[in-house]
Amino acid sequence: MESIIQTASLAKHYKDVVAVSELDLDIKKGEIYGFLGLNGAGKTTTIRMLLGLISPSSGSVYLKGQRMHPGYAEGLRLTGSLVEMPHAYPNLSVRENLEIVRRLRFIKDRKAVDAILKLLELQKYANRKVKNLSLGNAQRLGLAKALIHQPEILILDEPVNGLDPEGIHDIREMLKTLAADQGVTIFISSHILGEISLMANRIGIIHEGRLISEFKTSELNRLCEKYMKVQTADNALAVKILKNNGIQKCKVADESIKIEDESALKSPSDIAVILVNAGLPPSLLKVEEENLESYFLRTINAKGGQK
Repeated sequence: MESIIQTASLAKHYKDVVAVSELDLDIKKGEIYGFLGLNGAGKTTTIRMLLGLISPSSGSVYLKGQRMHPGYAEGLRLTGSLVEMPHAYPNLSVRENLEIVRRLRFIKDRKAVDAILKLLELQKYANRKVKNLSLGNAQRLGLAKALIHQPEILILDEPVNGLDPEGIHDIREMLKTLAADQGVTIFISSHILGEISLMANRIGIIHEGRLISEFKTSELNRLCEKYMKVQTADNALAVKILKNNGIQKCKVADESIKIEDESALKSPSDIAVILVNAGLPPSLLKVEEENLESYFLRTINAKGGQK
């Protein structure tokens, strides 16, 4: 499959601060790539280099095989972007703002503005001044500006910021359709990790400027920890009893027992029976499974980050 976004040993330094270090990405046509990291991890710096807004200290960015650099006109044509807060002319209407973008993009089709208003469900706000929009609708306008020229690449930083649950769902489904049906390649950063897990094909985690984990979303279940949490009147004694009954992967963790034995996870009732028969009936017994958020935090913490 064709590589659309590539970076080779990409790095950005600000005096003594290493914002991004030795970043290698290879994102294919029609892929949605979720880019995750704590504040200050290097996400926005990476996005700005992908868009040619800042120059890397070393390394390269390639869009469809062509090296990206500040002022690269073809790169601007290929990409649509929303980085941090969307900017617009506050005293002009939504329609007037989009008409300006249409002309700046040299889009000849005068119906392009109406089409994008409909796609982003902004028709009823078309004549409202931007300064009077809600945060969610200002975000929709930012997305409309990114999409109006039908780019092959979308680079989005927090695209659902300020949207209500219905709006988040609508944007998610729209992006998935653009990728699946039109082959648009989407690079997306968001703090709403549950949304990324529902949308992205692959996910990369950046921490202190370095890519520390990269995986297909379909692999998430395998990567996420699954364990049983049990509480009894005497957890230390309960662990000894469980180990005497062949449950070796168990230990006291905080005020609970953490059991990672695969056979136990498949049959929690067996654990309950063992403990009841030993006179230590569990006051709590439940199977816990990580999601993307908990996997992300565990990965970051394993590299010395803080919650």
